[in-house]
Amino acid sequence: MGVVVIDGSTVRDFVNDESAFTKSVDEQFQSLDVNNDGVLSRAELRTAFESMRLIEAHFGIDVATPPEQLTLLYDSIFDKFDGDHSGAVDRGEFLQEMKTIMLAIADGLGEFPIRMVLEDDPTSLLQKAADREASKIN
Repeated sequence: MGVVVIDGSTVRDFVNDESAFTKSVDEQFQSLDVNNDGVLSRAELRTAFESMRLIEAHFGIDVATPPEQLTLLYDSIFDKFDGDHSGAVDRGEFLQEMKTIMLAIADGLGEFPIRMVLEDDPTSLLQKAADREASKIN
């Protein structure tokens, strides 16, 4: 785990660096594509979101969410990523949704720097944004 200082412009600048952002998203996509078929299945994307524990924890406290409610939520997330409704998420769809998510995070952060604790995850886009910003300073 590490502490980074980040704001909306840090995230936005990272997203706007098309080659760095695309490379990072491609790495993340590759790590999620467990069967290496070039697309993300519903199960692969669900596993990724489950590992983030976005739903099962509330301010660090575990909460019980009924399995059927989780299934509905994860299915709706998958449907959002699967823009062409093919039943699989390709690299282009994944890139577009990750860009949308990262820009929403940037908007939410605003322009005031905050300290954030990030898990040690080599595919974390927020960590890569912070690292990119730090490399400009050094």
